[in-house]
Amino acid sequence: MTLHLDLLRHGETELGGGLRGSLDDALTVKGWEQMRAAVIERGPWDRLVSSPLQRCARFADELGVRLNLPVTLEKDLQELHFGAWEGQSAAKLMETDAEALGLFWADPYCFTPPDGEPVEQFSNRVRGAVSRLHQAYTGQRVLLISHGGVMRLLLAQARGLPREQLLNVEVGHGGLFSLQVEANGVLREGA
Repeated sequence: MTLHLDLLRHGETELGGGLRGSLDDALTVKGWEQMRAAVIERGPWDRLVSSPLQRCARFADELGVRLNLPVTLEKDLQELHFGAWEGQSAAKLMETDAEALGLFWADPYCFTPPDGEPVEQFSNRVRGAVSRLHQAYTGQRVLLISHGGVMRLLLAQARGLPREQLLNVEVGHGGLFSLQVEANGVLREGA
């Protein structure tokens, strides 16, 4: 059977753009508005699953109360940990670590930011979480509230993109996408 998985990226955060990773900053007013606007006239969902970071979890809690749906926090759906690069913008890294940033953008699977989480490990963590969601909620429609990196990974796989193109997948703040997760782990984009 199929799990219908809608992916919602958190909105704009108080500390701005850049590589947020495991930093736990809150949403701005605009960030809340982005997420609320994304879910208008969408669904219906059977349950909500969220990253435990507050930029996702607080919205999940609000939406769960409004829709009377259970909310489950899943730590394995947190963003990639960027190590020494956390909190820095790409522009700043171009000034201080341009060569390493170029290697990461060219193939994130082959270059790990200093003290960061390897993308292969991140991929295994996220895919494991999605597999557990499939086992627990097959046949249901679940809204997953998460991060740009998690969504890029899943969308790139659903689209059959080469792994080097992972960072080419566009996922804006408040972006909402739909996937079908099959029992064999195959991901397909669309409702």
